[in-house]
Amino acid sequence: MINKQTTSLPGLYILTNQIFYDSRGSFKKVFTETDFKSLSLESNFSELYYSINKKDVIRGMHFQVPPMDHVKMIYVITGKIVDVCLDLRQTSKTFGEYFSYTLSGNDADYLYIPKGIAHGFASLENNTIVHYAQTTCYSKEHDFGIKYDSFGFNWNIQDPIISDRDKVFSNFKDFDKVF
Repeated sequence: MINKQTTSLPGLYILTNQIFYDSRGSFKKVFTETDFKSLSLESNFSELYYSINKKDVIRGMHFQVPPMDHVKMIYVITGKIVDVCLDLRQTSKTFGEYFSYTLSGNDADYLYIPKGIAHGFASLENNTIVHYAQTTCYSKEHDFGIKYDSFGFNWNIQDPIISDRDKVFSNFKDFDKVF
């Protein structure tokens, strides 16, 4: 059974599932539709992908706007990240606030991120593999981002590795509210 822990951002949850160990190694079940339904979590994932990251890579802050906005489920297969979620929902009491959490391939935690939240992370180790599940597919015309250093989060990385795309996103203060 999955354990659902609330966070400071409504609808954003830390999910924890059991890891099974035996003489072969370990087994981790991340998703079970029955468990998600029992916890009132959306479970119709349409797209799965992963990234392999060098240490000090920052990816984000990414989101898609309606009607292609989506719920995301994020977990780490190997390595470690600090995951950051920024509330972009203008009617939310936590609009503009962020939540960060360390995820590792060695733990049983993952994040369930609701619609209206920008998502990003910093890789803390080389060859960190981050897996994503989304409830809608990628749509170039609905794909947006907030500049990673424009909303007050301290990434604690002196020389981050950032894509050209992520460097030119709008600053949070210039964000046009769409949620």
